Amino acid sequence: MTDDLLERSPVHALLADGTTVCIRPATSGDHDRLKRFYDEMSSENLRLRFFSVSRRSAGMAADRACAPARPGYRALLAETRGRVLGLAEYDTGGEKDAAEISIAVADGLHHRGVGTLLVEHLVSAARADGITTFTADALSENREVLRLFADLGLRTSRRFEGPETRCTIHLDEDDAYLSAVESRGRSADVASLRPLLCPEAVAVVGAGRTPGSVGRAILHHIHTGGFTRRLFAVNPSVASILGVPCYPSVSALPRTPDLVVVAVPAAAVPATAEECGKAGVRALLVVTSGLDAEQAQELRTACRTYGMRMVGPNCLGISHTEPGLRLDATFADGHPRPGSAGVAVQSGGIGIALLDGLSRLGIGVSTFVSLGDKYDVSGNDMLQWWETDGRTDLALLHLESFGNPRAFSRTARRVARRMPVLTVDAGRSAAGRRAAASHTAAAATPTVTRRALFTQAGITATSSVGELLEAAALLYSQTLPEGNRVAIVTNAGGAGVLAADACAEAGLALPPFTPTMIDELLAVLPDGATIGNPIDATAAVTEEQLTDCVDALMEYPGIDAVLVALVPTALATATGDHLVRALTGAPGRRPKPVLAVRLEQDLPVKLLSAADAGGTIPAYAEPQAAARALARAADRAAWLARPAGTVPALDDVDTERAHAMADAHLAAHPDGGWLAPRTCADLLACYGIPQIPWTWAETEDDAVRAAERLQGADGRVVMKAHWPGLVHKSEERAVHLDLRGEPQVRAAFRDLEARFGDLMTGVVVQSLARRGTELFAGVVQDEVFGPLVLFGLGGTATEILADLPQSRLRSTGGTPIARLAPLTDHDVHDLITSPRCAPLLFGTRGNGPVDLEALEQLLLRLSRMAADLPQLAEADFNPVLATPGGVTVLDARVRLLPRRPQDPYLRRLR
Repeated sequence: MTDDLLERSPVHALLADGTTVCIRPATSGDHDRLKRFYDEMSSENLRLRFFSVSRRSAGMAADRACAPARPGYRALLAETRGRVLGLAEYDTGGEKDAAEISIAVADGLHHRGVGTLLVEHLVSAARADGITTFTADALSENREVLRLFADLGLRTSRRFEGPETRCTIHLDEDDAYLSAVESRGRSADVASLRPLLCPEAVAVVGAGRTPGSVGRAILHHIHTGGFTRRLFAVNPSVASILGVPCYPSVSALPRTPDLVVVAVPAAAVPATAEECGKAGVRALLVVTSGLDAEQAQELRTACRTYGMRMVGPNCLGISHTEPGLRLDATFADGHPRPGSAGVAVQSGGIGIALLDGLSRLGIGVSTFVSLGDKYDVSGNDMLQWWETDGRTDLALLHLESFGNPRAFSRTARRVARRMPVLTVDAGRSAAGRRAAASHTAAAATPTVTRRALFTQAGITATSSVGELLEAAALLYSQTLPEGNRVAIVTNAGGAGVLAADACAEAGLALPPFTPTMIDELLAVLPDGATIGNPIDATAAVTEEQLTDCVDALMEYPGIDAVLVALVPTALATATGDHLVRALTGAPGRRPKPVLAVRLEQDLPVKLLSAADAGGTIPAYAEPQAAARALARAADRAAWLARPAGTVPALDDVDTERAHAMADAHLAAHPDGGWLAPRTCADLLACYGIPQIPWTWAETEDDAVRAAERLQGADGRVVMKAHWPGLVHKSEERAVHLDLRGEPQVRAAFRDLEARFGDLMTGVVVQSLARRGTELFAGVVQDEVFGPLVLFGLGGTATEILADLPQSRLRSTGGTPIARLAPLTDHDVHDLITSPRCAPLLFGTRGNGPVDLEALEQLLLRLSRMAADLPQLAEADFNPVLATPGGVTVLDARVRLLPRRPQDPYLRRLR
């Protein structure tokens, strides 16, 4: 079984220097080019590859790579514009799980990552084919190839045999290998983005002579924004526009631009991209919208053929405020101020709103990119750029779709350890998802899936642009709280009540003060002050008194943040600059976050500063906004404080048998479908998932004998009808409970047989489960995100999850929570502790806790099954019975579809 993407079409990826290459299987049509590839090799390169300088060996290698496909052999080549840059092969030689590998790279292309990239793709293909080990022989003096193997990130051993070294490379995928691949990918990605974001020369194609065109607006923005490098316009009708020299074509420019802004009609975009590629342009910014499918494909093809990175189409533009560059290639109103916030959006309108909001707050921008329809450059690219640019310390995203969410998740959780990553959770409703799909021409992401991604990656997700700006103001200006305990200080009791309600609703705690702390606060506040939580400092509080109060709270270990809610009064002196000085302290930022609520404020959120104060404070017009922002800061602090989770090792897992069962089922049912009860039980057994004892029966007598074998001490059993495609037995009234003795068993079988006739293929007879907590656990395989594990209360009531298309999973306790597989130990903890059923699991009303370790194991094993089997479209364990003595699946359904595995971490462009 091979990676489906590699089988269907060539894959494009980046070399270490940021250039694009095509990786694809060698075919019979490549023979002449491969022969030429070897013929052009130096004698020394041939000797290191073949251990001799014989041209005959080179010819035989070309013959082997281009021979008809055969089991156990694979050859991948790297090429650009028809030229072969490298070739990597493996051959099992008849072995089941081991293969010998060889690599050849063209002269002059060493140290650019050609061989490493080919080996990464070969490793991915080999894993899909069941190969677990590579071996390779190399001359001991061939340090380059030995270093390549050593630096892969895979477990490697060497054995010296005279002048040769035999390397054994174990293909286990672990975090060390993924981290090594990520590191190489990040370096290559950042290098590829430099011509786009740090160009030495820019040309605008489509700038008209008359005002009003997008191209002219962008040209004007670049020209007036202080761009310090070379700027050209392409227009055959005039000599200059806005003082910028014009040329008739890209090829006629006095130097090849690194970046070309394409603002021509949709029909002209493919030809313009082709011209740019032939001229050697490295990056495109395509602002044009309305491309049809053919034009879009031609644009993509030109970019990949000529190795150009692209932002857009259908976008607002890009801006990079780095001193000495100052590139503002947008048609927004005004120029963003320089700063440290990185912004990437799919919607140009959202981009304008964010730039405007950040400007009002006084937060400058390091890089702004409007991704548009996101044919190439994505949010993942921008996260990697901000991670390494040395200027960005706050990342703001608005993404309506995800191209490679699992790679995005790994990148985001790494970046989020270094800086806050905030996003607007767009498309939460069905209508919003339809609009997003229409807007970006990409598949909309189900809400529960997207939220799982954000939670696991440490991304701060907000519901609106306004909420994003609220959170950004706090995270930009204040330290993170160590917990969720808040002290409220106010000069008006009513404002304090509103603030207290808002904090409680946001999940923040308002702890009481100790007697010692009460005395300390009373000593610094005016007469009449009330020390509860909120603290009513009275309308007469002065700047000095407010400063002393906040100073004392900063030293008090019982709280993590201070919220000051002030209203203007005739007596108040702690307003304006006085308020800033009181709350920021000297010389600047406090050791705990401090934020203000000013009910009279004209804007939802401001960053307040004073000339003689060393910092800024966020001030909110509504206490709910302040509380929301603080709660999100507390969530981020908790995420940072928790170490990264690990995927626990599991025993008693038979992955090979599970794969064989899935393959056998799909061979018999090419279109896939729900597994029969016995097959389903066998599959669960491969992963050690506990099931209640049951027996299959096809006749009335078989059902009676099954009941006699299974009946417990009380003699009761359950009978469930079955036929292919039956999912919800309760809706069909296909279940009989609490059957006692032979007469009731026979009557139940006859009833089912009479109602369902030939449709019914048999019944499942089960022991009647004892009392316990009924839970739900399930999996949905998302086409883009991969497997999603869901958990919640179980049973037989509620509606199908509205935002999981094609899913038939159910829950009685409200929508289950979800995490993307494979689950870590932290993910499992979150699943168990988050849903409404948590009190039932941990014990309540005198009942002891259920077997939590067994429940964790069930979720981990379900996750492992989903991660192992891409064919697993969905699994539904409902109910799962949890008791203090263990966890048992009472009813399980599994649906398989004919899907091939894809490596989400393999380096490849969109």
